[in-house]
Amino acid sequence: MCITGMGWTTALGDGLDEVWRQLTNGRVGIRESAGADRPPAALLTDGGPAGPPSERQVSLAVTTASAALRDAGCPAGDVDTLVLGSSLGPHLDDAAEISPHVLTAAVAEQLGVAGSASVSTACSSGADAVLAGAALLTGGEADRCLCGGIDLLTEGKLLGHRALGTLAASGTVRPFDTDRDGTLFGEGAGFLLLETRAAATARGARILGELRGWGASNDGTGPTAPDESGAGAVLAVRRALARAGADARDIAVINAHGTGTRANDTAEAACYGTVFGPESEAVVFATKPALGHTLGATGALEAIALLLALRHGRVPPLPHTRTIMPELTLPLAADGPREFTGSLGISLTLGFGGFNTCLLLAAPEQLTAVGDAA
Repeated sequence: MCITGMGWTTALGDGLDEVWRQLTNGRVGIRESAGADRPPAALLTDGGPAGPPSERQVSLAVTTASAALRDAGCPAGDVDTLVLGSSLGPHLDDAAEISPHVLTAAVAEQLGVAGSASVSTACSSGADAVLAGAALLTGGEADRCLCGGIDLLTEGKLLGHRALGTLAASGTVRPFDTDRDGTLFGEGAGFLLLETRAAATARGARILGELRGWGASNDGTGPTAPDESGAGAVLAVRRALARAGADARDIAVINAHGTGTRANDTAEAACYGTVFGPESEAVVFATKPALGHTLGATGALEAIALLLALRHGRVPPLPHTRTIMPELTLPLAADGPREFTGSLGISLTLGFGGFNTCLLLAAPEQLTAVGDAA
């Protein structure tokens, strides 16, 4: 199926090309937060929308989703379903205790999209929203789905991660570094418009890329830490490869979950070693050192970043990673932007509760080989 529009709002701004330039130049959006008791975070540059948490979420989702529709040149009324992912949205902090489903329906109504569905699978929510949209399209339930993820930093989320000890004391996110010590929060939203080939062709849409495969699994090992053997992540990646009819050797680039926590990076390195082996030339990168861990938004934002990497044939650096952990044998863009050759990539997300989701994306030129497939 075709990806015909993208939009994001990040701590580095909201322009697709501008944010990408900043990422490849090694810029980071993580800054010191107001108040001595708050850790650094990648907050939205203008403070984001005002109001109670639920109103802020709806407002940011509408703004970012509208940008994706403009990018696609597609009226909202032509979209069948909005699929929106969020870790728990503002549920922990808003006195109104409005469910994620109600908030998603409010976003769809303001946009003018007829149908809506919400996804909450922790840090995999944004990626699972894309996966759910793909399932609707392949099942014949929709021709176009607007899929995305969103999360804003709230006190409830901050307190929860402090209690879990996942926040980086160093003030930087250093994925796959031997001295990594945790992650830092970010705020953001990302949306992608998915269309069947027939629907995209009918309106003469510009094709930005293709979602060729997807796979999901659940570790079932605990409420927070992943299975450090990487077995659950391996299953998700292999399912994505199988659905796409691709081999691990076909993958040129990997957008890693890359939280910079000991457990996550250990699980990811094990996964890549198992699936790709030490001889693989697939280049690994991660955006959390720059954009922070945006929780439910991260899967959607990282899918967009992967598409941009495939478009440009290069990946941004990991600005704080210095000594690469020996368990990661694949090339890592640690010392500067890194070029690659190839048109297939994967984005992997690992969420609390053991959720693992892999999206396999193709650069636009890859579309010529798939005929009339959805």
